[in-house]
Amino acid sequence: MCMNTVPPTVSAKANPWRNLEVDEVVQLRNWLWRDELGFNLTRADIARLSDNSIFLIENVRPPKSRTIAYLDKDGPAPERFARVTIHHGAAAEPVIRDYIVGPLPLSSDTTIRQLTEIYHEPDIPYAGRGFAQSTSARPYQRFMTPLENITQELFGGTARGLDNDTLVASGSAPFSFDGSFRRAWLTWRRNTPGPWLHPLGFFQYVQMDGTDPSLWKLLKIVYNHQIFSSNEEFIEAYRNGTLKTLPYPDEKDPSWSSRQRRGPAPDLDDRAGPRSVSFNGLRYRVDRANQFISWMGWRFFLGFDRDMGLSLWDIGFRGERIIYELSPQEAIAQYAGGDPVQATTAWLDRYFGMGASVRDMLPGYDCPAEAQYFPATVHTALGSYTRERAVCVFELDTGTPMTRHHGYDHHEHGVVKGYALTVRSISTVGNYDYLFDYTFSLDGTIEVRLSASGYLQGGYWEPKQTGYGSRIREQTMGSLHDHVINYKVDLDIAGVENSLLETSTAVEEVTQPWFDDDWGQTVLQQHIIHRYIATEDDSLLKYPKNFQGGYSIMNRNATNSWGNARGYAIHAGVNAIHNTVVGSKRLLKNAAWAQYNIAVSQRKETEPSSSSMWNMNLPGKPTVDFLKFFDSESLDQEDLVAWVSVGTHHLPQAEDVPNTRTITATSSFFLTPLNFFDFDVSIDSTNAVLVNIPTEAGGEYTFDDYGVKSEFCLPPPVAPLTYTDGVEYGLDGKKMGPRTHEELRKNSELYHRIKMEI
Repeated sequence: MCMNTVPPTVSAKANPWRNLEVDEVVQLRNWLWRDELGFNLTRADIARLSDNSIFLIENVRPPKSRTIAYLDKDGPAPERFARVTIHHGAAAEPVIRDYIVGPLPLSSDTTIRQLTEIYHEPDIPYAGRGFAQSTSARPYQRFMTPLENITQELFGGTARGLDNDTLVASGSAPFSFDGSFRRAWLTWRRNTPGPWLHPLGFFQYVQMDGTDPSLWKLLKIVYNHQIFSSNEEFIEAYRNGTLKTLPYPDEKDPSWSSRQRRGPAPDLDDRAGPRSVSFNGLRYRVDRANQFISWMGWRFFLGFDRDMGLSLWDIGFRGERIIYELSPQEAIAQYAGGDPVQATTAWLDRYFGMGASVRDMLPGYDCPAEAQYFPATVHTALGSYTRERAVCVFELDTGTPMTRHHGYDHHEHGVVKGYALTVRSISTVGNYDYLFDYTFSLDGTIEVRLSASGYLQGGYWEPKQTGYGSRIREQTMGSLHDHVINYKVDLDIAGVENSLLETSTAVEEVTQPWFDDDWGQTVLQQHIIHRYIATEDDSLLKYPKNFQGGYSIMNRNATNSWGNARGYAIHAGVNAIHNTVVGSKRLLKNAAWAQYNIAVSQRKETEPSSSSMWNMNLPGKPTVDFLKFFDSESLDQEDLVAWVSVGTHHLPQAEDVPNTRTITATSSFFLTPLNFFDFDVSIDSTNAVLVNIPTEAGGEYTFDDYGVKSEFCLPPPVAPLTYTDGVEYGLDGKKMGPRTHEELRKNSELYHRIKMEI
């Protein structure tokens, strides 16, 4: 049998970015309930919109200076603080506020204060609030049940609040422009596997202002391009025969949108495909308690939060910190279409909680069979939950040599194997699944990749939709949209003081005295132009035309042996796009980063993120206004942050059914050394071969493999596939019993799939 497949261990310092434990959050809730604080809280699981309730509790990431002193200089561990979000629904003017509580653990020294310094608005409008639980959708029922006879005739289904309802709704976003109102378009669909691909072309515009759902109103109905101001007006048009109807849904067999296999299997597909086996044992070390990983000179900590999930911290290579923080910030999807929903939808998925949307991965399918898994705990308004397989780590032979050359001189012919370590987490936000990958290579390169799968947000197909997407079924279209994802990259190159270098190439005409007359005395060629960008006034950037150049974070005061400033370059990977539509009111100022490929600002503790969970519903007055980060400050040998965006222009096609494919719906960027070393350090790998050329004709080739041999052994059998929904804890910290299928689905999809309830 092969060696143990458990990774070797390593001892790391306590992880300063790890989230709070369940018992700590329970203690915090009890502390916040004390009368002397005057919050007058109601449990979130029973709270009405007009009550005060706790929406979120999680850790506060410690200041960078104190954390580096702790990690590098054996300073004291940074004090721990918690961030608490409270919905003040009982206030005369309801509002949302964030608070800082600490230091932890709770003691007589613990204090609480409002957190305002990281936001551009002191209070968060109540109209921008999140969903604590899916039952917030119950008031919509009264807008649909009066139409049950008509919907049965028009669509072959009803939404009456029963278990066998055949219609479900989904809301659009944003709900508000500046917090002064809260309204949403509802689109109705068939309640079948993949409901997003079964639209009916029937829309309701709902007003949700205030904290009393009984006062919410139906403002409009749109059906087949006809507008009605009320249910009564729509019913009257149906009864008097003036309603222009759409064709009856052609859905005798809706299984086309399911993930059931169909058609004959490919040749030899009855055999299991190849899998990776580490015959000599796993080659990375872990400290599970502190969520720390090391591999081939790399080392880093894992972090995890409700908003965006997995983040990486203190990334070092060969004894030097390269990156202090590498974390996703926001993911937008902006749609186009000829109906009220597709034309107005601009999702910002941080609102839903991409970390809260992580579920256990399927071993051998989501990650290779021998991958190792790490848990993550998230705390929500209703309690806490732990996903045991929230993050996976695995090493693979990429199948491509890292470097190679076939030569004939001494020590000139050889290959370095292309191994890489990947850290992955998958978040399912409604209809889309996002695969977050961070891949480390032997030469010091990191690839940051975002791949998408899941279901299209389908629209109702009719000829008037031509130009907004593609017809993918009889009555379904895939709507044109952009995905753009933003990352924070806090590079520290040979220290925290760095500069931003712009490199470009241009064509020049050169005259030299040695050129022969038969070719003429001029030559056209490229030359390199280097320019350091001095201030934030010029650091909102797009990749140059034809990719003739790029951007790098450099330390002008640190050089390699050849006198070059040491640095790391930011390279475009797959789909180096930015958002297409600029100026839309529904994406006006809440995601300005999406207009650029890269933006570089001076790092500040008061600017920890390019977005917030409330930005989606406040495009005109965002809580975090990214462009306000750029206020003419110096970028010359300062602590800098690069905000890097990737994405895809998604022009849907029939092959996106049932789900989009990760090989095409993918985007990435690379962080790679630029004169950081004196040579390509991957040449140091002993997983390589040097070919010795025979000195005599016909002689034998000999090989130097540095003594690294793969063991010949029987790998362990693949463990039977198992799956769990994770461990959930109530507000009291006690483990909760298993949830029903419908409960799990409601908490996962929120208003992406609104099922009526009595």
